Amino acid sequence: MSSLLSLTGVRVSYESVPAVHEATIEVKSSEVVALVGANGAGKTSVMRAIAGAVGIDAGRIELDGVDIGRLPAHRRVAIGIAHVPEGRRLFGPLTAEENLRLGAFTERSDAEVATRLEYVYDLFPILRERRRQPSGTLSGGEQQMLAIGRGLMSRPRLLLLDEPSLGVMPTVVDQIYQLARRLADDGVSVVVADQKLDKLLKLADRAYVFQSGNIILSGSGNELLASGRVREALLGRPKTMEG
Repeated sequence: MSSLLSLTGVRVSYESVPAVHEATIEVKSSEVVALVGANGAGKTSVMRAIAGAVGIDAGRIELDGVDIGRLPAHRRVAIGIAHVPEGRRLFGPLTAEENLRLGAFTERSDAEVATRLEYVYDLFPILRERRRQPSGTLSGGEQQMLAIGRGLMSRPRLLLLDEPSLGVMPTVVDQIYQLARRLADDGVSVVVADQKLDKLLKLADRAYVFQSGNIILSGSGNELLASGRVREALLGRPKTMEG
């Protein structure tokens, strides 16, 4: 598989406080990549840097070999990057369908927007039923589906999912993870940062383990799932990685 996204020596800080140190990551076409680590380890900062929501202090972010590290966020959407942020960030008073349409802001063809809506509704039939409801009235799982659907409305080549299991029932988490695999099989690369470590590493083709802003381990999902070092680094206990 060819490389779609690469980060080389990326550093991120907030008001001169380092959040990510020299991150080097590769995402190949049609694969699921997991970013794992405790809260505050740097996963969200990396996601935001890829999406253009935060600037980088050093390093390179390349899509198809082209440096995009200085492109504004809306330009990154236009070239194929969709970010589903932690906490979903929906517009509560707007209906589910209005939120979805906002995800297609780069598309001028009404017919194409309609096609994309049907695609999302086929993926998440409950959203078709809820399409005229204010998004703030949806359940946590429905809101997460809506946030993912909104990201997919831009027809991305790379989908970034930050903490998709937050506030969501286990059955919906399983549905979201199954969707991530389906999208990858259909040619959309997916990067997932989440706390459901066992499930995530079983899903992922490759994974990167963050600790205090550093990538301390990387490998296939199965390799890291079997690694005692991962358990020790993330949880400080050997018995379970779920959480």
